[in-house]
Amino acid sequence: MLKLLRLLQDYGAKPCHEQRLLRLWSTGLALDKPPTRPEHHFPARLASNLAVIAAQLNEIGQVTLEQQACDGTIRWLIGLCDQQTIETVLLPRDGLCVSTQVGCAVGCQFCMTGRSGLLRQLRSAEILAQVALARRRRTVRKVVFMGMGEPAHNLENVLEAIELLGTLGGIAHKNLVFSTVGDLRTFERLAARTVKPALALSLHTTDAARRAQLLPRAPRIEPAELVRLAQNYAQLTGYPVQYQWTLMAGVNDSERDVDAIAALLAGQYAVMNLIPFNAIEGSHFSRPSSAHAQAMAASLRARGVLTKLRQSAGQQIQAGCGQLRSRTIGLKALTPSV
Repeated sequence: MLKLLRLLQDYGAKPCHEQRLLRLWSTGLALDKPPTRPEHHFPARLASNLAVIAAQLNEIGQVTLEQQACDGTIRWLIGLCDQQTIETVLLPRDGLCVSTQVGCAVGCQFCMTGRSGLLRQLRSAEILAQVALARRRRTVRKVVFMGMGEPAHNLENVLEAIELLGTLGGIAHKNLVFSTVGDLRTFERLAARTVKPALALSLHTTDAARRAQLLPRAPRIEPAELVRLAQNYAQLTGYPVQYQWTLMAGVNDSERDVDAIAALLAGQYAVMNLIPFNAIEGSHFSRPSSAHAQAMAASLRARGVLTKLRQSAGQQIQAGCGQLRSRTIGLKALTPSV
């Protein structure tokens, strides 16, 4: 963000001008939109260079490939200035899923992004550019940080983007969703912020040993402790924790799993999102039948756990995280070791 602010300052922008330009950019509006009030006029030097500034902002990230699904999902491959690429997904019902890293270091066995490893962090401006691009296309009222990368591993840049989106960007704080596998720093830092996003915790299993297999480089924190920390944050913010559970047949969809989830979450301020596995090339994981997934959701609800069975958006375009990028760069899938 400092680099972006220096760009604006080089053209004579003062703090009030910076804020207005960032508001216009992050909401997808033209920078040179005619001012409605006298105080919105820019100094002459800044005003005469707005087209140049807009061009430089546009270069931060550009859509290089687009795929559309019949459910309204649009998946973009976005090219960055250094020729790296990331994925951004416009979701139905005014949602947007953004990436926070090029690649990911966690190495989740059921995720294509993790197979490439971590290539680099995204700058906060590169995160915001995804929102700016999407808002030029259509309304965005919710931003979920669930795309490529682990937000907790790029905490400063992600928090900076969240702060701007929750203030100048005009997005309700509860509609900014920070998704993480769990990191002690994350719980501490989110609680201290002015803009406190909603929390989504990627749980996937309640068994610590199995979780270490499925999420090989996630912090070794007991699932029960993760839930305790997440529930503390939920009480602080007033937003329920969204627990993510990628449903894989024969891996985490048994009656024993239902019992374990109920023991952890029954009566908690929480939503359990059951997400049937998105098939990826070379993986031996598979999604359970629709009937089995529905029965699992019903069983959890009967045991006092608010549960949603998510039908992953964009199935016809293989919209799972990292799939478009991997197909584009020819990344070969590796067979999971679990």
